Amino acid sequence: MRGNQTRVTEFILLGLQLHAEMEVFLFWIFSLFYAFSLLANGMILGLIWLDSRLHTPMYFFLSHLAVIDISYASNSVPKMLANLGNQKKLISFTPCIMQTFLYLNFAHTECLILVVMSYDRYVAICHPLQYTVIMSWRVCTALAVASWAFGFVVALVHVILLLRLPFSGPQGVNHLFCEILSVLKLACADTWINEVVIFAACVFLLVGPLCLMLVSYTHILLAILRIQSGEGRRKAFSTCSSHLCVVGFFFGIAMVVYMAPDSNQREEQQKILSLFYGLFNPLLNPLIYSLRNAQVKSAFYRALQKQRA
Repeated sequence: MRGNQTRVTEFILLGLQLHAEMEVFLFWIFSLFYAFSLLANGMILGLIWLDSRLHTPMYFFLSHLAVIDISYASNSVPKMLANLGNQKKLISFTPCIMQTFLYLNFAHTECLILVVMSYDRYVAICHPLQYTVIMSWRVCTALAVASWAFGFVVALVHVILLLRLPFSGPQGVNHLFCEILSVLKLACADTWINEVVIFAACVFLLVGPLCLMLVSYTHILLAILRIQSGEGRRKAFSTCSSHLCVVGFFFGIAMVVYMAPDSNQREEQQKILSLFYGLFNPLLNPLIYSLRNAQVKSAFYRALQKQRA
């Protein structure tokens, strides 16, 4: 039976399967979101790089988050936009696997960076006198490198297990991009090992980190309530609420996508929810951190004043 199969050289990205007029409309809407996300994250990176007052651990990790968001969007959105204006919607096998790898790499790394950011806030609020010692630049660099390295290794494991599977073509990926669960459904072999590894990754990179962050923010909340100054409480709440918004959106949607029971309706929901990671989240993160953060807004105003001078 396997001898009659033709090895797949390309996939068909089925996408949202809408009318031509709606696809043109979404093309322009998605293009605007993509452009604004690149602009917003680029602005955050520029401000952190140029303003010495933002050279702190919190903004060091925020710059990594901005890099991840730019990379996240650039991995899937350009191909998604090209397919909205193309009837064939084809993607070659190698670019598809690379897209899967990069998607997983950035997703895992963002999980870990968000955990590190919550730890940074925990130390800053619960142990302020020891903050500069605990969160030294050596420690911050080690945490960032470890997050990227671990994300890379886990994504590589997923892709190696994916490449061992036989695929026969032509095959239609029922998604907007080469998302791993959608690609796995096209394999001509048992995928239980892949599914077990994906579940294990969800436990260690979604459930585990979320529990750690909940513990951290429980201690943070108790510490904030003990602050005597009303201005101090307000500042601490403002900083932490921004991070909690990002964490809530990111982990909540990831759990719905990867840990909810499988069904045909879930496949359609996954397509819509995947837009959050590719389009909305990269734009939402800089907006949340800039609009709700006085230091970032001050840095932006100082940059404008330098341009006018």
